[in-house]
Formats: sequence, C-alpha cells, structure tokens
Amino acid sequence: MEPVEINAGNWYLLARAHDAWTDDTAYSWSVCESTTADVQATITLLPDGTLSGTAIDGHTDALDAARDAVTRFAMGGLGMTVRNA
Repeated sequence: MEPVEINAGNWYLLARAHDAWTDDTAYSWSVCESTTADVQATITLLPDGTLSGTAIDGHTDALDAARDAVTRFAMGGLGMTVRNA
C-alpha cells in the first residue's frame, strides 16, 4: 500500500518515508499543525495493530486527534483491530 496522508481536523498526518510499505511494515506519520506545518507529534501503527506516539510538550491534543484518525484509517482502510501501546 502507498503511504497515505490523513486529515485530522486542525492537524494533518504526513506519512513518513519507508523503503517499502507491506503487511509487515509499520506505518508512521508526523502530526503537523495545519497552518504552519510545525510537527507537533509523531504516531506509529505496527503490523500487529499496536498504536503508539509522542507529542511535543503542550501538544497532546494533536496526538489525541492523530490517534483517533489513525484508528479510523486502520479499522476502515486496513481491516485492523487497534490497541494503544
């Protein structure tokens, strides 16, 4: 599957580069503020459905929005069950 960008309201998730995206490759995104493009968090979805991420101090709202958006993508687009790390 090609890397995908995800709109998450006030943030957009920019797919981070990978050599190849396959069923055994983690998906990861930089969570960027929509008007300045400043990276406020990162989030990763592992092949087993584990979702983890980190946010810059004071930007947990960006990470929360990203978790919701990636969960919807994983469930609807990939047919995965997601669990938080």
